[in-house]
Amino acid sequence: MLIYPHIDPVAISIGPIAGVGPLRIHWYGIMYLIGFTAAWWLAKRRARVAGSTWNALDIDDLIFYSAMGVILGGRLGWCLFYGRDVIAENWLNLFRVWDGGMSFHGGLLGVVVAAMVFARVKLKNIPDVFDFLAPLPGIGIMAVRCGNFINGELWGKPTDLPWGVGVPNALGELVARHPSQLYEAALEGLVSFVVLWWFTSTSRPRLSPSGLFLLVYGCGRFVVEWVRLPDSNIGYLVGNWLTMGMLLTTPMILIGAGMLIYAYQYNVSSGNMSRL
Repeated sequence: MLIYPHIDPVAISIGPIAGVGPLRIHWYGIMYLIGFTAAWWLAKRRARVAGSTWNALDIDDLIFYSAMGVILGGRLGWCLFYGRDVIAENWLNLFRVWDGGMSFHGGLLGVVVAAMVFARVKLKNIPDVFDFLAPLPGIGIMAVRCGNFINGELWGKPTDLPWGVGVPNALGELVARHPSQLYEAALEGLVSFVVLWWFTSTSRPRLSPSGLFLLVYGCGRFVVEWVRLPDSNIGYLVGNWLTMGMLLTTPMILIGAGMLIYAYQYNVSSGNMSRL
């Protein structure tokens, strides 16, 4: 059994400032910054590929729109799907993003809306914007899941596997648990990024990158949900196995598979590369 290192979730504390307390920068927020920076850098690199229909200004605007979608959608989604009791206790908890409480599915819906607005402003095809975005979030997902580990949240079920992490229970006794945050960092983040970056390195039919992202992420998340404990304020939805994460992820898998089938059946060329 490995012992949880109890990392301070506050990376930097400065102050107090002007008598209002210290300025605290949390690791969780830093992980989001790493994700947005990585997405921006990867998008810039992809836009420089010969024949790309994207330019540097497009990338700056796309990442800004997407960041707003992730933050607003992620927090609102968490409040709707997982944290209604926390918000009911004090509505100001809506803004306490440094404590965790961001929903991937809410963030995904936020990015979908943001990408549609971006496409309308930039006069781009909406599916092309979705496809361009598809390989970009993997590094950020991995970083944020590491932030969950630092925060000591989203632990898995007890395990006797040698890499189980000892976490104190209510009695202060160490219980070896699946480090489900790190499983998600690997499957939803790293594996998703590697597969999507490779897949989009050559021209693919329109909507196939988007479909593959939904399928790969969805399968990775669904697998980890079997060993991840549900949120304590929600519990299992059915029996002792169905979680909210499974319920929200299943449509992703089905939609992703359907998009891939559709993309290869109609084989429409992507607008992200010029037709020479």
